[in-house]
Amino acid sequence: MKKNSVAIVGYGNIGKYVLEAVQASPDFEIAGIIRRDPSNIPGELKPYKVTDSITKLDKVDVAVLATPTRSVESYAKEILALGINTVDSFDIHGGVADLRRSLDAVAKAHDAVAVISAGWDPGSDSVVRALLEAMVPKGITYTNFGPGMSMGHTVAVKAIDGVKAALSMTIPTGTGIHRRMVYIEVKDGYDFNEVARAIKADDYFAHDDTHVIQVDSVDSLLDMGHGVSLTRKGVSGQTQNQLIAFDMKINNPALTAQVLIAVARASFKQKPGAYTMIELPVIDMLCGDRETLIKRLV
Repeated sequence: MKKNSVAIVGYGNIGKYVLEAVQASPDFEIAGIIRRDPSNIPGELKPYKVTDSITKLDKVDVAVLATPTRSVESYAKEILALGINTVDSFDIHGGVADLRRSLDAVAKAHDAVAVISAGWDPGSDSVVRALLEAMVPKGITYTNFGPGMSMGHTVAVKAIDGVKAALSMTIPTGTGIHRRMVYIEVKDGYDFNEVARAIKADDYFAHDDTHVIQVDSVDSLLDMGHGVSLTRKGVSGQTQNQLIAFDMKINNPALTAQVLIAVARASFKQKPGAYTMIELPVIDMLCGDRETLIKRLV
C-alpha cells in the first residue's frame, strides 16, 4: 500500500494524538514534526525529524495543522503555497465560511487541497447534522456539547494576558444553550477580576453564560473527556413527529486527531480548492479498496 507522508505542525494535545493516529494508519507515514523549539524533543519523537520549518523536510504530501485556531489561516496559506495539502480543526463556527473562501483561492493557485474545520464540531458533527436534515428536512436540530473540556476555548483562555494555566469546561443547559465554566491560575502581579473581564469579552465566550473561577491548580481538575448529543425533531415529507438522536462520549483530542487523519486521506481524492467536511464523500475518508468498502458498509 502506498503511504502518504504527513507533517504534524504543532505538538500540543492534538499533535500528540495525531502522531498516534498516523502510527496506526497503514496508508500514512510521518514526514516530520514542526515545533517552535525543535531542540525540545520528547522521547516519542526521537525516531522522527523535528524541525521549525516544513521546508526543511524532504517530502510532505499533507500537513496536519495541530495549531491554535487563530493561527490556522496563516499556517495554511504558507503551506498551501508550497503545493502541500493542509487539514485543520479551525473551530470558530462563524468564521468557517470566510476561512474556506480565503484558503480556496490559495489552494487552487498552487494545485493543492485544504480541508478546514475538520475536528468533531465543526467537523464530523457537521456531517451528522447534514444527514439529519436530509432525513428530516423541516424541523430543528439541537446540538448539546459536554459536559467536558473544550480544547479551543481552553487555548483561547491561555492566550489571555495574565493567565498562567486554564481549563474551559462546556456545560449543556439544553436546547443548544451552554454554560462556560473557566478555571484559571493567575500570574503573579495580575488582578483576577481584570483577567476575568478580558476572558468574558473574548469572542469565544462573549455570547455564552461564562463563569471564571480562580483555582490553585488547574492540573488537578484536568479531564479531556467530552461529548455531544444531537437531536432533530421535525417532518419527513408530510409526516410529523420524526425524532432522531445521535450521542457520543469521547476523548476530545484523540477524536479530533483521528478525524484530521481521515480528511487528510480524503484530501488526495479532491480537486484543488478548500473544503469543509460536509463537502467530502464519506467513503473518501476511509482506508481501503472502494469496492470492498461498499460491500462491507452498504
